[in-house]
Amino acid sequence: MKIWFNKVNESRRSVLEVDAEEITIGRDPSNAVRLQSPLVSRRHAVVRTIDGKLQLENVGLNSCVVDDEEVLGGQTAVFAPGAKIRIWPYTLTFEAEKAAAVTLGELESHLRSIVADLELRIHRKLLERLDLYEFEANQAGDSESILLLENNIEDVCRDLNVFAPENEALLEEITGLVLRDHLINQIVMETGDEYFDLATLSSNEYDVPATLVPEREAELHSLLQFVRERLKMEECRDATEQVQRVESRFNAEFHLVRPHLHHELRKYLILRTLKKDLKDAIFGFGPLQDLLRAPTVTEIMVVASDQIYVEQNGVIEKSGRRFISDKVTEAIIERIVAQVGRRIDKSQPLVDARLPDGSRVNAIIPPLACKGPTLTIRKFPAQRLTMDDLIEIGSISTSAATFLRACVIDRRNILVSGGTGTGKTTTLNVLGGFIPFKERIVTIEDTTELRLHQEHVVTLETKPPNVEGTGQYTVRDLVKNALRMRPDRIIVGECRGPEALDMIQAMNTGHDGSMTTVHANSSREVIERLEVLVLMAADLPVASIHRQLSSALDLIVHISRLPGGARVITQITEVLRYDPDERQIILHDIFNFRDGAVLRPTGYLPSFVDSLVEKELLDLEFLYGR
Repeated sequence: MKIWFNKVNESRRSVLEVDAEEITIGRDPSNAVRLQSPLVSRRHAVVRTIDGKLQLENVGLNSCVVDDEEVLGGQTAVFAPGAKIRIWPYTLTFEAEKAAAVTLGELESHLRSIVADLELRIHRKLLERLDLYEFEANQAGDSESILLLENNIEDVCRDLNVFAPENEALLEEITGLVLRDHLINQIVMETGDEYFDLATLSSNEYDVPATLVPEREAELHSLLQFVRERLKMEECRDATEQVQRVESRFNAEFHLVRPHLHHELRKYLILRTLKKDLKDAIFGFGPLQDLLRAPTVTEIMVVASDQIYVEQNGVIEKSGRRFISDKVTEAIIERIVAQVGRRIDKSQPLVDARLPDGSRVNAIIPPLACKGPTLTIRKFPAQRLTMDDLIEIGSISTSAATFLRACVIDRRNILVSGGTGTGKTTTLNVLGGFIPFKERIVTIEDTTELRLHQEHVVTLETKPPNVEGTGQYTVRDLVKNALRMRPDRIIVGECRGPEALDMIQAMNTGHDGSMTTVHANSSREVIERLEVLVLMAADLPVASIHRQLSSALDLIVHISRLPGGARVITQITEVLRYDPDERQIILHDIFNFRDGAVLRPTGYLPSFVDSLVEKELLDLEFLYGR
């Protein structure tokens, strides 16, 4: 049996051929497969052949993953040849006859790493020829400077013999990836989104007509138009769906395009991409440029200069892109935060900012970040989801959505809970959309993310201290001020500190229908979390806190993130009353997640259901349907 294994982030794999029916894996030299890492146990796992299948027994302390199943110490898992085994930081594949087929994702990541290595080599050569820092300072990007830069890139490619005959096969595969990226960029740039686009420094602005070959551009346009027709792009509702279709189906159509990619067109297209990427690094945001434009990417996470992760469809995966160096990474981070009037350097190595389009940026550099500059961007969606969208993607059932709409209109105080990245703000925005237009709304957030469609909305945002350490205004300050602004409803983006007490008091003093969010793992844990937050503001007896909470809150809407990345509402709970005998708040689930993983009613009637029915906001028969 052949066993392939490699370290994470390494494309080169080692192979062993073992005839034994029992194969031991660990860091000790006596193992058949030796994985040299302190994270691997001396004897970590044993793999046996049973009835044509393979069985892995984890005999170490640390867990391992078989496909997507985590196997803890003492547990076993059965898998077929070709399955991927992860024993951190190694990936193994067992195959009786041949190596496991490389997935499209692995192939794309490998090709991107090759392109990134090539760009790094070109960049080093350019540093020997040109003063790139002067180019960077000249953000206007005059034609002569860009023409000089592009000509030097072509010269370096010739010196490196990039388009030699022995590279033809590899260049053909890279061309497919480049062509797909070009089509996606074309779709995004055609949308003309009304909101501020973080990637305004589009490399298209730096295209020099003298270096564009009309004949090749016409060929490229024809090929892309052919792909658009094959993918039936006109059927898609918006740019996001178009990009998703290209990402999922382009490879299936590429075999029809491949014969038309002759040597000169391949060379032109790859050169065009190399120029674009290097211009992005000098004038724009480097490898982040395309990710910032992509509507399917919701979060970008730079762990190190050669490790950039993205979140798509709720799943975090490695993008395969990389920065040229730590110095370039830091320069691009400085460029991003400078857009909002902030700075980052060794004296202020941490920045938390909101970009003009609403995207949240957190950047941290050495000495605080040990592995190099780190960046996290939570992108602001151009189009907010509606309740219909949540129903369509399975995040909530129709009956639960109807119930929540009735509760918002009936001015019930609602708290949305969940973990990080579960969609609390999105849900809060959807619920806020049900507030009647005649009511005055005051929203308070650390970074403005809510986008309510009502006209009478006052938006408040916190302010960090200045360089002298003064001038700070916290959520608590703004909540206190909001009470003097004659609000009908107060919406706080998130309670994470002493402002929880002020929010609870506001709900108890005539501001019915207010809403907020809090981090918690379940509806019950919301109460425990709020206890701690209120105690941060005042030293009160727990019984008093519970009485305040039970009278202030009506509903808790809890959101969970499933293993596959889907975000779903798993509990809608009524906060009933404080029981002095049990010394706790009585909670009752109105809806919960069960019976084959769907949100269904429990049969419990909330105490305020009569009000909803009398106002004709709810039909009981519809409430307890699906």
